[in-house]
Amino acid sequence: MTPADLEERLRELQDGARPAVVLAWFDALPPVDLPGMFGRWRSAELPTGHPFDGLLSAHRWYGKEAIDAETVHPLLFPDRAGVPHPLDPTLAPLWLLRAVPGLLRSPVARHGFAAVRPLLRTDRPQARLSRLEHRGVLTAALVYDRLPVVDAFRRVSADTLLGLMDLRGMPAPFPFVLRRDPPA
Repeated sequence: MTPADLEERLRELQDGARPAVVLAWFDALPPVDLPGMFGRWRSAELPTGHPFDGLLSAHRWYGKEAIDAETVHPLLFPDRAGVPHPLDPTLAPLWLLRAVPGLLRSPVARHGFAAVRPLLRTDRPQARLSRLEHRGVLTAALVYDRLPVVDAFRRVSADTLLGLMDLRGMPAPFPFVLRRDPPA
């Protein structure tokens, strides 16, 4: 498939797809090397019926930033002016996220998170990049420093990645898309 074909397929999947279809496509995509992860990335949804579908966009998740293999900000959220800032993911209520993700989509939760978001900012990296074997392929992965979370990636194009979030205790991975921001 050409890069244009892969982007078209991704657009089709972003309209909604069964998890097995997304996982099969993920498995067919090429791996990502660590330098291919460097930069700031904007997130996009890939709805599959996963309990987390819509959760990050409801809270205005911007994406991720990898400055180098040891300096990674896994959660960027915009301020009121739209400028993305890294947040400390260790303060996320993972137990609540696993138990009742729908509750976190509520207007009260969204407004509450927006109110405390400035308090969660950090300049310290919260993750690093590593090459890990995921689903039988050695590829770039983002490993959170203090959470049981690993995001594995496959390449759609030089500037588009398909990611799978693997959270310990979650029965299925959560798929998402990253598109590289142009250099500033």
